[in-house]
Amino acid sequence: MKPDRRFTQLDKRFWANVRSISEKLGYTVRRTKKIKVYDLEEICRGLHALNLQSSHISHPDGRPTELGAKLHEYFRYRADVLNTFVRPHLMDARRARSTFTELYTQLQPTCPIPKNKQKGEKAGPAYLTAIVNMIIEANSNGLPCDYDPKRLTTFTDKGMPVRTLARRVDGCFPGPVNPIAIWEVKEYYYTTTFGSRVADGIYETLLDGLELEDLRKNEGVSVQHLLIIDAYETWWNLGRSCLCRTIEMLHMGYVDEVLFGYEVVERLPQIVGGWVAALEADR
Repeated sequence: MKPDRRFTQLDKRFWANVRSISEKLGYTVRRTKKIKVYDLEEICRGLHALNLQSSHISHPDGRPTELGAKLHEYFRYRADVLNTFVRPHLMDARRARSTFTELYTQLQPTCPIPKNKQKGEKAGPAYLTAIVNMIIEANSNGLPCDYDPKRLTTFTDKGMPVRTLARRVDGCFPGPVNPIAIWEVKEYYYTTTFGSRVADGIYETLLDGLELEDLRKNEGVSVQHLLIIDAYETWWNLGRSCLCRTIEMLHMGYVDEVLFGYEVVERLPQIVGGWVAALEADR
């Protein structure tokens, strides 16, 4: 999923309002498990409950300000895209296993097929990561790819490092030195509670995004940054608030695309084709 251009290039104050209002009013309707859409009155009431002003949201006669109208438009978009697109794309372990098996049979990969950290009957391939690896290999035209970097990602100028990311990412294309793309994979098929480890995955990607923003603004280097997530039970039934924060992060520019579940199969081949075209154009 790419960001909706209506909500890119908005200032940090817009997102401060989004976060404050969402946290106070709640992200979802518990009975239906659908993402909420707040009307103008609810938005103002939420701000007042936080002892914050609402004059920037609503005129004295009740009409929305430009910001108020934009916020309502965004909340309506966020709910629609999560309820109607993201939710049906998220896979459970059974669907992920079926997708992995189908691709493995079709592609006959030689790329790494990592194992999950489960034991007993649940032990086996890390389905989403393996799917990502297979699709990249199948569409990379034989170009190198580091599917599991064992070092920090570094960007250089004339052979000297100018930025090194604070943490290791899950994959780099073509490698961890001056990659044109990096990605994070967050799959939690067997997680039974939405603990801090899952939420931390969002904040780790945010940290990477902040560092890449600095790289772009101060060094003129742009890198495609992907977040790839899956597990219906974890993300939808337990972690819808973090899905909302992911949509925020996407539109704030801290990640270029988020691929949700089966969207990897639909969209990643095109993305990898873009990487190949970029590298071959530089030759």
